[in-house]
This record gives sequence, C-alpha cells and structure tokens, in this order.
Amino acid sequence: MHLAYARVMRAVLVVNPQATATTPAGRDVLAHALASQVKLEVVETDYRGHALAAAARAAEDGVDLVVAHGGDGTVNEVVNGLLARGPSGATPMLGVVPGGSANVFARALGLPRHPVEATHVLLRAIEQGRSRRVGLGLVDPDGERRWFTFNAGVGWDADVVADVDRKRGKRTGPSLYARVALARYARPRRERPDLTVELPGEDPITGLRLAIVSNTDPWTYMGARPIHLNPGCGFETGLGFFALRTLRATVVLRHLRQALSAKGIRRGKHLVRRDDAARVVVSAPTPVRVQCDGDLIGERTRVEFVSVPSALAVAVV
Repeated sequence: MHLAYARVMRAVLVVNPQATATTPAGRDVLAHALASQVKLEVVETDYRGHALAAAARAAEDGVDLVVAHGGDGTVNEVVNGLLARGPSGATPMLGVVPGGSANVFARALGLPRHPVEATHVLLRAIEQGRSRRVGLGLVDPDGERRWFTFNAGVGWDADVVADVDRKRGKRTGPSLYARVALARYARPRRERPDLTVELPGEDPITGLRLAIVSNTDPWTYMGARPIHLNPGCGFETGLGFFALRTLRATVVLRHLRQALSAKGIRRGKHLVRRDDAARVVVSAPTPVRVQCDGDLIGERTRVEFVSVPSALAVAVV
C-alpha cells in the first residue's frame, strides 16, 4: 500500500536498552537516521509496561509512526499500546527494528535480523510511503484484551515462559528456553493441565495437555531453525491451533521432528490441529497460565482468542 504525506511525519522511537541486541551506539545510529526523515521523539524504556504506555500516548497524540527497537516483548507492548482503543484509521503505523534474541515477528515480516539492515528497510518504507496491513490475534476480546502478533499459548509453554521470567537477569536465548522446557517437562504428570477447546462449528474437544494458538508461521525458532506448527498460517489468514492429547516423550519428539521440517506438523493420532480459525476458546477446571508473544499475562480457567484481520499497518517495503 502506498501512503502520501503532505507534511513532515511525526514519529516516536521506543527503545528497550535491556534487549539482547540493543546498544547505545546502535540506538544513536537508528535515531540519527530516523531524524533525517521524520520529526522524532526517543523513549527509552525502564520498566515493564513502559513501551505500552509510550505507544498509547503516541496514538493519543496523533503520531504517524511508532518504531519498536527491542525484542518481541517490546514489539508486543508497542502493539498493545497502539491498539489500546482498538484498530482505526487513526492508529499510527508500526515500525520494527529487531533488537532481541528471537525477533519472531520481525522475521515473519521478512525483515533482516541485523538492526542496521532493518533500519535501512524502515527508511526505504518511510521514503516510499509503503506499509503492509497485518492481521493480529486478540485475547479476551470482551475482557482485559491483549493483542498478540505471532503466538499465544495455554499450559505447558506458558509455564516455560513463567519459569524463564523468574530467571530474569540471565541472558535469554534458545539454550535457556530449551533447558527450562526440559526441566518443566520432567515435573510430575499431575501438574500437566487438562484442557478443553471449542472451535467454530465443532463439538468441544477434551483431554488436551498442550494448546498453542498461532497468528503466523513459523511459530518460533530453535536458533536459526524455524518451528512450523501451522504452515498455512499467516498475517492474512485466521488463527492456527495446535494441541496434543498427551505429552509422552515419544509423541512430543515425533511432533518436534515434524515441526523442524520444512513441511511442518502434518499428522498424528494425538494431534489436534486447525488452520484459519476465526475463534478459539480454551478452558480448564483449574487456573492455567497464558502467554502472548512470549510474555506471561496471568492465569485463566477460560480464555478466548479471536482473529482480527488487517488490524495494523507496518512500515515495510
């Protein structure tokens, strides 16, 4: 989509200085480059929720562009700030310059992993007036409302996120997540959730142990290798749903091998998988953890996920 601006674009750069790949020098280069094309304000975050508040304020002030420089958590906060009042024609455009360890959303958009290269892409998008509208996922549309860009999960993967979160201060990355996931998996079976899912036009499916909702594919990366749970899922489709009825080692390893292949998850008698779902509801008899874009958002006995098409414009060429 082409956009024409008759005035100088106003932009806010939101930087998470604690993100894995952000540095003061990189921030200064990015800010200098952006300031050559837009009227720029720079916000450095120093507490959880700061990026969300900065983006919400920018939206209220009628800013044209908000650039998130950090990891997926920073991007998620910025998106939730921009959409605090829901999508509209007045919602600022999002820019992304990756600065984390995984950068799943940026990679799904086809952006370079290196911040300098991603900055060049952003500058070209601004100069050419180009953007792409993407669909997003929304948690609890009638409640607290939380947007996610690439993934949400209930149960085991949210427990892993919680365990990693408690290790704050340690360098995050694939190896830490792998160690924590193995430690969580080794816990007694009685701690594993009993989930029920409701999908449009189907009877409820009970007895699930793991539930993951995707807004795009790959869902995440194991180092440089993408993990494909719903290969047909993308920013122009509905949500992908992946669940397992058992977490036995043989089942988990089988589906992990499939997920690491180019074709992704395909079949399995313990597998429940749907593509292009408009709505997914997951419930449990006792509260289970929920995560969005790798960020723990609390515990629920019932959580609803909906697909919102064309929710946000992103500055990409």
